[in-house]
Amino acid sequence: MSCVQRALGIRLLFRCFWEESKLSLGNCNFTSNASATSDTELAGRNFVIPPSLHSRFWQRTSSSVCQMARSNSTLSKGMDLKEVLRILYRFAPCSLAEDWDNVGLLVEPTPPHQVTTMFLTNDLTEEVLTEAIDKRSDLILAYHPPIFVPLKRLTMANAKERIIVRAIENRVGIYSPHTCYDALEGGVNDWLAEGLGTCSVEPLTTSRKPLANGWTHKIEYLETDSSAMSLPPDWSGSISPVTKIQTTTGIQCVVTCSEQGLVSIMKSMEDQPDIKKTFQVTKLEKLPIPGTGTGRMCKLQNPVPMATLVQRVKEHLGLQHVQLALGSQKSQDSEVKTVAICAGSGASALRRVPADVYLTGEMSHHDILAAVARGTSVILCNHSNTERGYLHVLGAKLTDLLKGAVNVVVSSVDADPLNVV
Repeated sequence: MSCVQRALGIRLLFRCFWEESKLSLGNCNFTSNASATSDTELAGRNFVIPPSLHSRFWQRTSSSVCQMARSNSTLSKGMDLKEVLRILYRFAPCSLAEDWDNVGLLVEPTPPHQVTTMFLTNDLTEEVLTEAIDKRSDLILAYHPPIFVPLKRLTMANAKERIIVRAIENRVGIYSPHTCYDALEGGVNDWLAEGLGTCSVEPLTTSRKPLANGWTHKIEYLETDSSAMSLPPDWSGSISPVTKIQTTTGIQCVVTCSEQGLVSIMKSMEDQPDIKKTFQVTKLEKLPIPGTGTGRMCKLQNPVPMATLVQRVKEHLGLQHVQLALGSQKSQDSEVKTVAICAGSGASALRRVPADVYLTGEMSHHDILAAVARGTSVILCNHSNTERGYLHVLGAKLTDLLKGAVNVVVSSVDADPLNVV
């Protein structure tokens, strides 16, 4: 039960008690004037509640409380933070994130920590944090990580540090998915592509599954009756147990290892020339995850003029204005068949990708010039405008995944800092 529900229950109990007391204790003189009755006088009085009051009181309050419970049955029950995180990780594994990113749980209140309200925002500013605290949020899902570069101290000196301090003081956890949601199938980039019209959508580059246990290589070698491989002691978990299979020519041995383990095995192999002759090393490849990855290439089912595409983008993002750089020899009437998109800052992902149009939040002046020179038009919408609208889609998904146990709220204060004036 939340604090609000408990408060409502207590108020209801006192209201019912007071209404019954007025009927049964009408001869008693109750006053709200503190000076009218001294503490000594109060201590000398005996206030007795008639037995009839007990029965009427509990009859009324029991039915009223049950009615309140039924009316609040749809309110969030809450869920332990660990279980919430398990669901978030399963929805979008942190392995989908770019190597340079800082994703996952960034601020963890001392356990146990019950999450009744989850607050969604694109950017966690001080104003947004105040809104989250006012809404009694237990966990903030901030798309952009508020901790990105390492913090050497937590003081009141700057906004980044103040945000973390206030979150800790108010026992508010902070979780950031960032590029996990960019790469996710059905994530930010797929949502952005929905505004273009009917089209086929494929990632520009595909995400890959992490290698099990960090193994990077598979080693195979053959042992005979006269020779046996003695692997180095593995103190760091860099070498797997050896799998041995009896064959007609000897014992086929297979072991997987990390880069560090490979170096150790190669050193041991120098003293065993017979086995070294049968030694084979295979570099393990990460398996692709279909539908996930950086950016998206969109091929329109029905090509449209540039002006039409721009209008669709504005409507999808709820913007009155966007920035447009027309490619060399292109006009607003030029036909658009392919659009390469990347939410946020897309220059590195879109650079040299062949497409009629690049759609992103921001690009540098020189990246725009390079695209225009290649005949590619560029639509810029400001960084977070290409991301923020996904929060409402995400809110519905998380409500379903959390089975309604957590109240999911989207910030109404969060907004792109840039405005066209």
